Amino acid sequence: MNITVQDVMAHLTESICLPESTVDRLISGTPADEVQGIAVMWLASYAAIQQALQLGANLMITHEGVFYSHHETAEDEEHELNPVYREKLDCIQSGKLSIYRFHDAPHRYVPDIITRGLVATLGWENEAMYPLATAATVALPEERSLRDIINHVRRALDLPYVRFVGDLDSRCSRIGVTVGYRGGGAHAIPLLREQKLDLLIAGEGPEWETSEYIHDAVSLGRRQSLLLLGHAASEDPGMALVAKKLQAAFPDVPVHYISSEPRIQVL
Repeated sequence: MNITVQDVMAHLTESICLPESTVDRLISGTPADEVQGIAVMWLASYAAIQQALQLGANLMITHEGVFYSHHETAEDEEHELNPVYREKLDCIQSGKLSIYRFHDAPHRYVPDIITRGLVATLGWENEAMYPLATAATVALPEERSLRDIINHVRRALDLPYVRFVGDLDSRCSRIGVTVGYRGGGAHAIPLLREQKLDLLIAGEGPEWETSEYIHDAVSLGRRQSLLLLGHAASEDPGMALVAKKLQAAFPDVPVHYISSEPRIQVL
């Protein structure tokens, strides 16, 4: 039986109620297009598009937007004026690619499949609970130093670096895990307090919010720390889990996961 883009979208959003303001949509292609292969990724960069074409995939599932904005629209004047936009769009069109933005739906899975993917990759599935739709909490069986946890996270996620606030010798047993842009103060600070966390692991957020809160907390003698992975690093594992879900649902269609290397480098 032929699998269409609509079949894949329907499977991914089954039982999910999306708001009218959702950014999830088919960016290119049509629902009736037949799927020859699927490439799943955190973000459809130009390099990822090239890799998908080389793999023979004609449907890309991307978590983040293709054209550098969360609420991207075709009316953005940069689409007309900027050669980077035009050349990327030309590549998509010439490759006859269907691209589906899959952002809001995975965060509405129970539990959030993006968070669950990160927790699983860190090896904490058995210790994790999901008290909120936007975060997991992990109760370690024994206290570990922040330094030890950072080393574990870097190895598990194969990261060249992470950023942190706190004392490397501080002991941690209760950890919060949240992904993407949920590291801002409005979300993270109440989470730290309500869940009595020693450490919060997040993707990113404004540097003058949660980071400054943790800095003050440590100065006041409290045992709290913050570990920032980066947006892509925090959500990559979840999209890899989406790829596994698709391969199980459509065993006759090749499904590939294209990982995202860190864009920002440090000297």
